Amino acid sequence: MKGRKLLMIPGPIEFDPDVLQALGTATTSHVDPNFIEVFGKSLELMREVWKSPKGQPFIVAGTGTLAMDMAAANLIEQGDSVLVISTGYFGKRFRDIADCYGAKTTFLEAPLGEVVSLEAIENELKTKQYKALTITHVDTSTGIMVDPKPIAKLAQKYNTLSILDGVCSVAGEEINQDEWGLDVVVTGSQKAIGVPPGLALLVASQKAMEVWGNRKTPVFNYYADWKNWLPIMRAYEERKPSYFGTPPVNLIVALETSLKIICKEGVSERLKRHQNLARAFRAGITSLHLETIPKSNNIAANTLTAAYYPKGIDGSALLTKMSNNDVIIAGGLLPELKTSYFRIGHMGSVSSSDLITVLGALESALFELGHPIESGNGLRAFQNTVIFKET
Repeated sequence: MKGRKLLMIPGPIEFDPDVLQALGTATTSHVDPNFIEVFGKSLELMREVWKSPKGQPFIVAGTGTLAMDMAAANLIEQGDSVLVISTGYFGKRFRDIADCYGAKTTFLEAPLGEVVSLEAIENELKTKQYKALTITHVDTSTGIMVDPKPIAKLAQKYNTLSILDGVCSVAGEEINQDEWGLDVVVTGSQKAIGVPPGLALLVASQKAMEVWGNRKTPVFNYYADWKNWLPIMRAYEERKPSYFGTPPVNLIVALETSLKIICKEGVSERLKRHQNLARAFRAGITSLHLETIPKSNNIAANTLTAAYYPKGIDGSALLTKMSNNDVIIAGGLLPELKTSYFRIGHMGSVSSSDLITVLGALESALFELGHPIESGNGLRAFQNTVIFKET
């Protein structure tokens, strides 16, 4: 027995024991040779996970929102036209960030449960010259996944920078940054990367770095300015000491551990595992007569599931019963639907055993609350769909 509840929200997630052990090691100096090696190796491993051998990685103390803010602060200047493609709460957040830097923002919002069409995106790109567009790969509020590849190609066609919010997707969904031509891919440590909260992570393309280097105005954000962080990243990668702000030493030790675990599993194999478990979990959810927010499986995320509470079921009661069954899941995030749906994360080191536990607890809670289901349906649907790896 773990002696604690299973954490199945869309971040923070359940972490690999080796990562937690690394986090608990004695804190060393940020200019100690051993730590410099850890930091430098983490930067190199990020390129492997992002599939961006030519990219410039950044590791900064902060959250995924800081990573989004860094991309905007360094690439957007007053009066720049920015296209924000939204499928939920975090598309709106990117709009707010762009607005803070004086962008002329156009907001393309998908109907709930859907994605913005490529035709709509291209039609908008034709209207004027956009400096950048933003894509939320997986919106944590809706569980909707957008395919970034064709959008990035459209951005290249119209000479527009592409910024991918990969907070809930990096290391859990397919990303080929260099091949697809994505200019910036950002994330936070506490989701599929598999490290406790506290790190803002991003990789910028050579084009993005050139655009930043040719700015006409200063970056109006001291902490986020790449001018302050780029020398630090380069120094650590060259295995030299450097200082701008004290890095979160233990978190970066944990990051290196997790990135090594990801690369040992193999990025492609890790993505297949996420896809396999997500497909089986959605089958289990569907068998319980639950409706998900994404209107089709091909736009449903592999890192989390967002589903509506059944009619007549009190959402807070369901969350409480799940917690009483030692499983913690998340309520809704979209303000207009906050009490209408719940979210379950399944990313990082998640296993089929974890998801079987979740489905069992969910079945039990729904049954106790009077939802008409046949006991065991969710578990059977999951086990009939999941592909168990041979050992």
